[in-house]
Amino acid sequence: MDYAYARLNMVESQLRTNRVFGERLLDAFETLPRELFVPENIRSISYVDEDLHIGNGRYLMEPMVLGRLLQAADIQESDVALDIGCATGYATAILARLCSTAVGLESDPGLVETANNLLSRMEISNAVVVQGDLAAGYPRQAPYNVVLVNGGIEELPAGLTDQLAEGGRLMCVTRPDSVGIGRARLYRKDDGVVSNRILFDASTPILEEFRAPERFVF
Repeated sequence: MDYAYARLNMVESQLRTNRVFGERLLDAFETLPRELFVPENIRSISYVDEDLHIGNGRYLMEPMVLGRLLQAADIQESDVALDIGCATGYATAILARLCSTAVGLESDPGLVETANNLLSRMEISNAVVVQGDLAAGYPRQAPYNVVLVNGGIEELPAGLTDQLAEGGRLMCVTRPDSVGIGRARLYRKDDGVVSNRILFDASTPILEEFRAPERFVF
């Protein structure tokens, strides 16, 4: 399979046609080998326009959704970014092409090892993947200019927005339940106050760590 052609086609037919225009961002998508971040048995579908299940409840986010979230964040070269639920590190590697430092957070130790091996293989020296509780974020490296929650969430823990720097942006897909339509959202901290706005509809699979706790109804 011609993966280089598949990457170009992804950029031209999935990203540009869906209002992703940032040239640095498009270049990152076009040059990063997405096929290496999925299991070998599904590499032939690495560039389809849907979420790819890679095991253990983790997915590579649909390229269009990831691209639009990252574009909305207006990532600067001096930014420090956190990628929560990074799985094999694809979005972490994309972020590393756009900012000064990218930290991937993953709870699965096997995926942490895989992601770091891939980053090393591609000589991406400004990114690292660490193991930890996804819902807790990674306060050790905070504050962050950019935080990406790499999957759907039912409820956003307040502690994640606490890790934003002034002017920091957090991108995620909120879904009130497993069957409802999701909404891509952009959170922003200004003068210590966090606001958010809906960007577009998206049905990204929910990360188990971000399901809302069961509440008793009397």
